[in-house]
This record gives sequence, C-alpha cells and structure tokens, in this order.
Amino acid sequence: MSDAAIDVLGIGNAIVDVLTHAEDGLVEAHGLAKGAMTLIDAPRAEAIYSVMGPGVEVSGGSCANAMVGAAALGSRAAYIGKVRDDQLGRIFAHDIRAAGVAYDTPPAPDGAPTARCLVLVTPDAQRTMATYLGASVELGPEDVDPELVAAARITFLEGYLWDPPRAKEAFRAAMAAAGGAGRTVALTLSDPFCVERHRSEFRELVDGEVDLLFANEEEIVSLYEADSFDEAAELVRGRCAIAVLTRSAKGSVVVTANATHEVPAAHVEQVVDTTGAGDLYAAGFLHGLARGRDLPDCARLGSLAAAEVISHFGARPEADLAEAAGALA
Repeated sequence: MSDAAIDVLGIGNAIVDVLTHAEDGLVEAHGLAKGAMTLIDAPRAEAIYSVMGPGVEVSGGSCANAMVGAAALGSRAAYIGKVRDDQLGRIFAHDIRAAGVAYDTPPAPDGAPTARCLVLVTPDAQRTMATYLGASVELGPEDVDPELVAAARITFLEGYLWDPPRAKEAFRAAMAAAGGAGRTVALTLSDPFCVERHRSEFRELVDGEVDLLFANEEEIVSLYEADSFDEAAELVRGRCAIAVLTRSAKGSVVVTANATHEVPAAHVEQVVDTTGAGDLYAAGFLHGLARGRDLPDCARLGSLAAAEVISHFGARPEADLAEAAGALA
C-alpha cells in the first residue's frame, strides 16, 4: 500500500462500558436476561445506573475495542464515533486517547446522552449487559472527515452502523472517501441479527464496496443463507478481495479468489471471558495487513490478540501485545 499517515481508522458506535459486580437480585429486579445483552431506553438506563455499585468505566463498542487493540500492537490508529458532551462522553474521549488512538469527533452539545453498556457481573462470573445506544446513533456524514479517511490505509466499518439512517449515510461517505483515495474498505458484519436485518444490502456492499470482510461462522452462514460453513465460504469467495471468517476454537479461515488459508486458534490456558474476542482478532489482522504481513501471518496475529483478551475479564488487552506480536515474527 502507498504511504499513509494512519494504519487503521475505525468508525463505529461510541459506547462507555460500565462494569460492576452485582447480585442476581439486581439483574432480576430490572428484568434483564442473565448472561445476555438487552437494548434499553434512556429512563431504564438511568434507573439501572443509579443503583449500580462502584464500577469501572472504560470506552467501549466493538470497533473502538478493535482500534485500541491495533494501537496496542503498534498501529497508528484513529477512531470516529459520536458521544454527547457529558460525563460519560468525556470519559470515552479521554480513555480511547489514553490508549493511543487518535479521536477528534466533535461531541454533540445536546440531545441524547452518551451511549453506555451497563455490565453486571454476578458471583457466577456471568456478564449481563444492558445497552443504551444514545448519542452513538446520531453519527452523521458531517462527522466523517474525507481527508482523515484518505490518510488511512484501511477504514474499518462496524455493521451496526447500518441500522440508524444517518449513521448509514456516514458509512457511505466513508466508503466513498476511502475508495476515491484507493484505500482499503473493511467491514465487520457485527452480529447475526444485524445480518438478518440487512442481508441483501450487506451482500451488495460485499460485492461492490468492501475489500476486506470480517464475519464469524454464524454471520457468514446467515449472509448467504447457506447450509454449512464450507458452503458459505465458497459463496463469499471472490466477492471481495479478502474474506476473514472466524470460528472460535476452530481458528479462522481466510478466503481469497484463488486461495484458502486455515489458521488454528492460539492456545489459551483458561478461557475467562470471550467478550471482545472478535474485536481483538480484527485488531491483529488489520495491524498485520497494514504492515504488509502475508494473510496467514495476519490471521495468526488476530488469533494471538483474541487469545490474550479471552484469558481475562474485559474487552481490552492487558498483556504487551506488541511484544507478543514481535515474538511471533
């Protein structure tokens, strides 16, 4: 790839994760599905937040997690995502910048508050999540700086952005700017339910706009309504330059028009928390690709980063990923 000031630019829902330990009674009292993620409205978010115990607040969201992982590996990473000018919005901005990610999206002066994911960790180590999307869905095309996109080797887009109409416009503006500058457009499908909602449009994007696709096994099977993973892998072949398909403990499969690379998952002594595994896999792969590594090596970097994050609680790396990646070389 030609010279670029930024290795990877991510665009996604800017969410603050608020993690606290809680008893089962709190989960039950607020009608949350234990161990799952529930979308909630603003009054419900305030009600739950007001009764939560002391917590850890950290900038989150799938794409933001991936950018922090890329920065931890040594990439020059940047992020676009919308927060409100409020307490949690300031926490998000400070935290992601402190992690080494460039972040300059102007906060919204009014309107919905900053998005938050309230994470209740019960004594059995299950994580129950209540997510209020708030200001994150107000991201619009005016928040996408075409010069910033043109300066990035890879622009990484979160499939969740296809839900809100204005965020979809921002998504299209970013793809146009990246394509016009001859840069790489990467898309993660985000979630099987997201695929179900937008299947035909996502297929069109993969065929015409996307260079690099990330999907897990369930998402790629759903995208092509295939009967098996192997069938889905063949159906996506050649539709975009690179399709990166993750299969949890089975590792990952990288599919191009003329080749298939199967890479095993990295060894983990104990799986503690799978939150962020896909995000950190994407971080490793994107870092490798931006730095000119071959595709199997990119997949190995992804597996290494994913293995680190599932070995502890939270979706952010705790070990020195750059050092670990160097040992892989």
